[in-house]
Amino acid sequence: MIDTLTMSTKRTAASRLPEVDFDNLEFGKTFSDHMLVVDYHEGEWQEPHIVPYGDMSVSPANSALHYGQAIFEGMKAYKNQEGDIYIFRPTDNLHRLNASAERMCMPSIPEEIFMQGLRQLIQLDAEWVPSFAGSALYIRPFMFATDGMLGVRPSDSYRFMIITCPVGLYYNKPLRVRFEEKYVRSAEGGAGFAKNAGNYGAAMYPTKLAQQEGYNQLIWTDASEHKYVEESGTMNAMFVIDGRIITPALSTSILDGITRRSVLQLARDWGMPVEERKVSALEILDAHANGTLQEAFGVGTAATIAPIAVIGYQGQDHELPAVPADSFSNRVSAALAAIRSGEATDTHGWMVRV
Repeated sequence: MIDTLTMSTKRTAASRLPEVDFDNLEFGKTFSDHMLVVDYHEGEWQEPHIVPYGDMSVSPANSALHYGQAIFEGMKAYKNQEGDIYIFRPTDNLHRLNASAERMCMPSIPEEIFMQGLRQLIQLDAEWVPSFAGSALYIRPFMFATDGMLGVRPSDSYRFMIITCPVGLYYNKPLRVRFEEKYVRSAEGGAGFAKNAGNYGAAMYPTKLAQQEGYNQLIWTDASEHKYVEESGTMNAMFVIDGRIITPALSTSILDGITRRSVLQLARDWGMPVEERKVSALEILDAHANGTLQEAFGVGTAATIAPIAVIGYQGQDHELPAVPADSFSNRVSAALAAIRSGEATDTHGWMVRV
């Protein structure tokens, strides 16, 4: 049992930093020098370790591989104008990780392990945090079962890890999406609100089909009627209709996005009407037809704000109007960037210094 947190650190013998082309970063393919590792067994979390990034061995009977007990988070660290490093809303990610852990019958992560491990890891790899526009250090905390046993039951042992990678923009142009009316991302009462690995694996096939049709992503609809918007790809979906921000209300099938929370908070700060409710595909298309659909976009940690240019529905594409410079999505994207870079005051206390 960890009473006072101790953490051993083994530095890499040779940094890979000189090999990195920061001008041509492909998202999620270039990893920083070190990673955090902490194991859970006999009902307790053990001592955390920071070690060089590298492969690890698991049993062929590893229960995460067979039964899917695996969860993760996505978050980012940024450099401000003075070169100081800040993480965006890390405790929100911790709380969501622990909500996922509860849903997947896994142990919760103590805050001191998560926050101290995160800080020490990023301090060690501080030179990996890029500082050009649109860049960040992407942080991937994750946990998986480690029992080597074939049996459909919760594992007795787990491993929690954090790896990081420098990234640039996720999407470099507005998206083409279509409503999905056959396949389901998640159903009410399922695990759609959790960031468990199986949600993403199950989404790959219908997404692949859409990509073969020329779309970048899907707009998922509800499992029972395929009428109501759920999410857009791996992002929360938002629409500006007649000056109002409209987004699906949270449920057991929709992820409680940290970027979603932030965008809605800024909208409310600015006095914009915000509606968190059911929104149907037909409502979106009717608003497009009568000229009141001003914007559609996805929000998430990887993409931040991803404008949507085309929405497909039942074989027909609907082109959205070009988004002006003073649009809500552009303004909120700039506002978030200014908070993260330290150019704007962080009135909500979202940025946590490393």
